[in-house]
Order: sequence, then C-alpha cells, then structure tokens
Amino acid sequence: MAMDGKQKTLLQTVAVVVTMGALAWASVPFYDWFCRVTGFGGVTQEARADSDVILDRTIKVRFDASKARGFAWEFKPMQREMELRIGETGLAFYEAYNPTDRPIAGQASYNVTPYEAGGFFSKIDCFCFTEQVLQPGERVEMPVTFFVDPEIVDDRDAKYVHTITLGYTFYEIDLPETAGPNAQAALDAQPQQSNLN
Repeated sequence: MAMDGKQKTLLQTVAVVVTMGALAWASVPFYDWFCRVTGFGGVTQEARADSDVILDRTIKVRFDASKARGFAWEFKPMQREMELRIGETGLAFYEAYNPTDRPIAGQASYNVTPYEAGGFFSKIDCFCFTEQVLQPGERVEMPVTFFVDPEIVDDRDAKYVHTITLGYTFYEIDLPETAGPNAQAALDAQPQQSNLN
C-alpha cells in the first residue's frame, strides 16, 4: 500500500525530530569529553604525579573565586597570585566559610583563562574533585596542587601566555546521605533559644 504525500512528510518530520533529539542527547557528553581532552574552553587536565621536567621560564598564576547566586558560603582565594617555573608543582589554598545555622554542601566548577592554556594546566589534587560539606560556622582551607605542563612552550597559541587565571565557582548541591546523621547531630548540638521573654 503506497503512502500519500502527507504520510511521507509526517514520517520524514518524525525521523528528523528523533535524529535531532539523539544528537542533542549525545552532544553534552561528547562536548565534555572533547573539552577534557583538548583543554578547550579552559578545562584543565588531571595529572597523577608531578611533572618530570621543570623549565627555567616562569609563568604567573592568578586565583579567582565566585559563587552561584544565593549561595550562602563565603569563598575566596588565600593568595591572589604566584609565580612559578613551568613544570614546577604549585600549592594554593582557597578558604570557605559557612556563616549559616545549617549544614550546606557545595561543589566547585572551574576554568582556566586564557582558554588556550587550559590543556596545559594540570591539577594533581583539588578540592573541586569532590563535593564539600560545611557544618554551621565551619571555616576550611581547601588546597589545589597543580603544575603548568612544559609542552605549553611548544604550542602555537599557548606559548605566548605569561599569566594564567584559575577560577572556581561554588554552587549548592543536595546534602549527601552520608552527611545526614552528622549534619543532624551538628544541628542537635546547637544551644536552643529560649522562648521565655
């Protein structure tokens, strides 16, 4: 039985919609993978150990901090910048403080500017690799251990970079289930306010 023009057009339209939906679904993980592999968009690299090569050339690293709108923590870098040799391991600290009367969980997203340096900025350890939970009134220092890959000096675009900015943005996430009892215990341990006047 032959299809008429309307049925054919409908089937083609459905096929296009399904194909576009599948491509949209696959694009997010593919883009994330692409950014991690290439450093595109300022995505940094993860390293298992220090660099084997340290050059005489130095590079300046600046540190930036921001928060998502409405996020209650105070969050800032403990140093504004440092200068280190390319390939040398650096250690920097950020400080977070929960001024509220409730436990809050947060996760940090990060980026590097200029973007062409992202593929050469390697983090060995970072607070951004895991979620953070701060109890009421808790203040913590969070480290990030990193180096700038010596291959940056051979890259067509990145070799002209003299200053890199490492930025973190904290946003609130749901409290993990494992934090539940501790979070509740912290709340229970707080002195109760009297209702007597």
